[in-house]
Amino acid sequence: MRRTPDPGTLAGTSVAGASVAGADAAVLIVGGGPVGLTARALLERWGVRTLLVEKHGELSPLPRSRLVNVRSMEIFRGLGTAAAITANAFAPEYGRVRFRDTLRDRDFASAAMIGVNAPMRESPMSGVVTSQDRLEPVLLAAAHGPVRFGAELVGLVEEADAVVALLADRRSGERTSVRVCYVLAADGANSTVRHLLGIGTTGPGALGKVTTVVFDADLGRWCAGQPAGVYFTALGSFMPLYPEGGWAWFGPTPEDAEGTDWADLVRHALGPGDGVRPEVRRVEHWGMNAFVAERLRHGRILLAGDAAHAVPIIGGLGMNAGLADVHNLCWKLAGVLQGWAGPGLLDTYEAERRPVAHLTLRQAVTNARLLRDAQSRRREQLRAGGAAPDQVELPWTEQYFAQLGLVLGVAYRSAAVLTGDHTPPEPSDPSTDYVPTAEPGHRMPHLWLTHDHSTLDASGEWFTLLTPDPATWAPHTTAPPPVRIEPLPREHTAVCGVGPRGALLVRPDGHIAAHWPAGPRTPDTLTEALTALTALTGSHDGRRP
Repeated sequence: MRRTPDPGTLAGTSVAGASVAGADAAVLIVGGGPVGLTARALLERWGVRTLLVEKHGELSPLPRSRLVNVRSMEIFRGLGTAAAITANAFAPEYGRVRFRDTLRDRDFASAAMIGVNAPMRESPMSGVVTSQDRLEPVLLAAAHGPVRFGAELVGLVEEADAVVALLADRRSGERTSVRVCYVLAADGANSTVRHLLGIGTTGPGALGKVTTVVFDADLGRWCAGQPAGVYFTALGSFMPLYPEGGWAWFGPTPEDAEGTDWADLVRHALGPGDGVRPEVRRVEHWGMNAFVAERLRHGRILLAGDAAHAVPIIGGLGMNAGLADVHNLCWKLAGVLQGWAGPGLLDTYEAERRPVAHLTLRQAVTNARLLRDAQSRRREQLRAGGAAPDQVELPWTEQYFAQLGLVLGVAYRSAAVLTGDHTPPEPSDPSTDYVPTAEPGHRMPHLWLTHDHSTLDASGEWFTLLTPDPATWAPHTTAPPPVRIEPLPREHTAVCGVGPRGALLVRPDGHIAAHWPAGPRTPDTLTEALTALTALTGSHDGRRP
C-alpha cells in the first residue's frame, strides 16, 4: 500500500516547455463517463466554467453500466434529463433478475429490482435499466462546456492557488497545459490522477478478469415472455442491451482469450438446443476491482466515482455511487469558487462520501455472495437427483438484494450538517429497508408540495427552507449563500417533525442540513446556520445555532 504524499507536491511529468494558458476553466474534469459528464452538467447549472478531457476518442460504444437507480434518477430529474433517459430505457418489467441453468431453461429463481420494476411512494421517480452507451449521449447534451476527446492527462502540478495539468493529444502527441482552480478526477478504477498523486487504496483489490461479448441473436423464444435486466446462468450472464434488440454475455475471461471462438462460447452458454448462431459485434476484456481510495482529496484535486471507489458489479451500485459523489461535491465546489462558502466546505466531501464508499463496497461484496449462494443451492438440488423443484429459495427477500436503505437512506455526518441535539445514525446495515426520516444528514423525504412539485424538486442551485410559516423565517440579509423559502403544507408537518413555526433547511444536494422543530431561536438563526454550514466562520462542531 503506497503512502499518500502531502498536498502541494509535484505529481507526474514535468510541465516544463509546455505553453500554459491562464484561467482556462475553473474546474478540469478528467474522465468522460457518466460521472464526469454529470459533474459537468451540475457545475454548469451553478455557472461554473469547466473543461472536460477524455483520453478515448469518443463516448463509450459499449453497454457497461446497466442500472440507473432511483436516487440517480432523482438527480437527473433535477438536471432535466430524466425523461430522455427513460425514453431510451427498458420498460419497468425489465426491472427483474432471473436465475436459470442455461438461458434456454426455466427460471429456478427470480427477484424484482425494487424502485425499478414499479413506482414507489418514497420517490417521484423510478430507476431504469438502460445501457451506458445510451445514457452518455444524453448527459453530454445536458451541458455546453468544452469537451476534449482524445486528450489524456499525463501530469499535474499543484500551486498555491491553482492546478496546472499537462495534457497529451493521443493522435498528434502534442502536449499542452491548462491552469484551473480545481481538478475533479472521474477517470475510472485505473485512475491516472490517483496514481500520479500516489493515493493508495484499501480493500480486496483486483477480483479477476471478465469478458463482455456484445452479440446479435434471436433469443425471444426464451425471454420475450419473461423479461429481465439480467439472466444469471451457470455459464455466464446474459443482458438485453436495447429495447429494439441486441444482447451481451459476460463471464470470467478464458485462459486462452486470444484463441477463443466467442460465438461458440456464447452458443454453448445458451444451452443445448436449436443451433442459434450468435453474431458477435464486440468483445471487451476488463478487470473487476474492489477498493476504496485512502483519500478523496489531495489539495485542489478531488476523486469521484470509480477513481475513488471500485465495487463489484452485482447490484448495480458502482456508477450510481459515483453520481451521488458528484451530486455531493459540485455544489460545494461552486460555493467555494463563487465566494459564498469557505474552502473548508470541501473537507466535508471526503467526510461524507468515503464512509458511504465503504458501505457500498460491503454491500456489493454481499450481493456477490448472495448470488453465489443462490447458484450453489441450485447445484445441490441437481446433484441430489430426481425431480428437482422448479424454484430455489432465495437467500434474500423479494427486494433485489434489499439495498434501498443504502440507495436512499444514507446519513451524512460532517460540518455541513447541523445536528443540534440529534446525531444522525449511519446506516449500520445498508441492506435494510429504507425508512424516510427528516433527521439532519438524511435525504429529504419525498412529499408532494403541489400535484407535480416534490420536496425533492425544491432543491436546486440554492439552499431550501421548508416551513409552514415563511414570514417568520424571512432572512434579514440578502447576502449569499443563495436560499429560497418554500411553504410546507400543514399535512406534512408531522412527518417532518416541525411545529407551526418550525423549519427544515435542505442543502442543494437534497440532504437535510438543519432541523428546527419549534422555530428560530433568534432573528439571525437562519443566517447563522448558513454561515456555519458553508464554512465561512472556520471550523465548528456541527451543533445547531
